[in-house]
Parts: sequence; C-alpha cells; structure tokens
Amino acid sequence: MDRVLVVGSGLTGAVTAALCRQNLPSTPEIFIWDKSQGAGGRMSTSRCPSDKNCTADLGAQYITLSKQYTVKRTGLYQDLVENGVLSPMQGKMEGDNSAEGSQHFVTPKGVSSLVKYYLGLSEANVEYSRTVNRIDYSKSNGKDIVKVSTNTGECEDFDAVILTLPVPQLLQLQGDINKTIENSGDIKQNLEQVTYSSRFALGLFYDKGTKLNYDWCAKYFPNHECIRYVSIDTKKRGIDNEDTAPSVVVHTNVVPFGLKYLETDKEEVGPIVLKHLHTLLPDLPQPNHVKNHKWRYSQVHKPYAGKEGCIVLQEKPLVIVGGDGFTHSGFDGCVDSAESIINSINKLLNKDS
Repeated sequence: MDRVLVVGSGLTGAVTAALCRQNLPSTPEIFIWDKSQGAGGRMSTSRCPSDKNCTADLGAQYITLSKQYTVKRTGLYQDLVENGVLSPMQGKMEGDNSAEGSQHFVTPKGVSSLVKYYLGLSEANVEYSRTVNRIDYSKSNGKDIVKVSTNTGECEDFDAVILTLPVPQLLQLQGDINKTIENSGDIKQNLEQVTYSSRFALGLFYDKGTKLNYDWCAKYFPNHECIRYVSIDTKKRGIDNEDTAPSVVVHTNVVPFGLKYLETDKEEVGPIVLKHLHTLLPDLPQPNHVKNHKWRYSQVHKPYAGKEGCIVLQEKPLVIVGGDGFTHSGFDGCVDSAESIINSINKLLNKDS
C-alpha cells in the first residue's frame, strides 16, 4: 500500500492519518484532501478580519472526557495536556448538564489546533479546496487502484481511500462507489438513516480592551426560542487579558430555530440571532465584526445502526468510510472511528499476507 488518501481534514480524518503513519506495517505516502480552505471541519477556528490574533471557535466548544472513557482515554488526554494542546477548563459554565464525573478541557490556541496537532503527527500531504465528487475503481499494472476525481476535473490514483465525510455528502458521490452503495443492501439503508442536527453559529469580535462583564465563560439557555449557548470564547479558553481582543460565540438551538431557518441564507439569519442575543444580554457591547455560519451537519442525531465505527465498502481496491456518523459526535467518537478504521485496514492486510 503505497498511496493512501483521506478525504476530510476534520478530527476523524486527522486522527486516522496520524494512526496510519504510526500503525501501518509499511510507510505509505499519505494524502489528505478537504473541500474547505483550512483544517478542522466542525473543529475550525475563525479569525477576526482586522485582528488575526482575535479568534473564535464556531463549532466544537470544549472537549469532554466522560466517565465511560476515563479508563480508555485518560492517557491520551494527559498527553494532549502535556503537549499544550488541551487544558482543563477553569472558567464557570452555567447550565452544564454533562453526566456526573465528566471533565471538560479547552484548546488555548483554538479548537483547530487539536486537529492540526494530529495532522502534524501524520506527516501527510494536505491539500485544501479539493472537493471530491467521484470515485471509481480500476487497475494499473495489474494492481487494484481507486481513481478519485474532484469537481474541478482533477483525477489521481490511490491504493486506498478513507472517506470521513458527513454521510449525506458520501451518498452524493458519483462513480463506482455509488454503484457499490446501491448494491449493498443493508449498508445503503443504514447510511440513508444517519441524520444530523443543524444550527447556526455567530462569532462576535471586539477591540482590545473591551470589557465583557460576566462571571461565566459559557452559559446554556435551554428554554430560549432561538439561542442555546453563549460563550465568552477567549475567557473560556483561558485567555483573559487586555493584550488579546475578546470574542463571543453564539449557537442557536436545533428546534425550533435551526429547523425553521435551515434553508435560509446565513447572512439573513445572523441579524435575527443578534436581536435575540441583545435581548438576552442587553449589556453586551456591539462588536466590530460578526461572522455568521450555518452548520448543516452540526452533531450526529442518529448514527449508523450498530455504531460500527467504520464500514469497508470495497476491499480491492480498498475504500473505507468513517466519521462520527458511525459512532457519536465529540472527540472520543471521532477517535473511536479512527481506531476502527485502522483496525479494519490491518485486518485486511493480515488476511492478504
């Protein structure tokens, strides 16, 4: 296996690429393609246009080590803390309904730094603005290969392809992979039943020295008609000094607001959310810049039946699909999927040896 392509540079894709580098018996050339302009997926960090040091995490807000993962993952979390990627959350969070025994961690450099950490471990060739739209199977010099095409007409050959896209995007792919899914029986049915919640997010960026006088760093509003969550993002990440301009992140709820405005342009929805926000927090200063974002695939609502971790769609050539749609949303769900992908690859390699 000489050339491996991971499609998607979110957390599952990044961890999978790192595990490929660390665990595959040979040392393949690893590529990562992503349709976005930067890494992170739902763990991306946005910057203020006028101040690159002022950032906000519009997707994942914090990382939770739940009691069920304490034994399995404590060592991994400790390693991330020691490397400065994670830090225990110190600020006050109101309305948190996490299970008893859960520990929250934040990413001082922004949540995308967690993804970038694993991308660094992978030593992969990462290419952005590459939207995969077709996957076909072929042979080259007697060897099974996967031909991967993009919406701009590029086409390259790989020995194995790992897809970490949201499942609805996977189902839109054309070519031989589409035929494989169509003829897969239960797999197709189970893929079609995977669903995600949708919501809007706003990043509010302020000038240095702006005072945000709240004793909490994050707060949930479980009964509000629009807003579900607000964080003083810089304060939540432990950055609470006058040298860094503050930022605020707002997440809407899924029902009724997210569902009602799902097909509405994010720039039209932003002012509606801001109006609700200033009713909730009338003392909040006016920001100097607002970024609006729509998360069509925010969190997994209904995962793949059985939570398999991944599915091997094709053995020769090798095509595997994974992601939190095959486990559950959150850091540990993504790592679970990545570990399942590597285990599946190694089983196939051992079977062929």
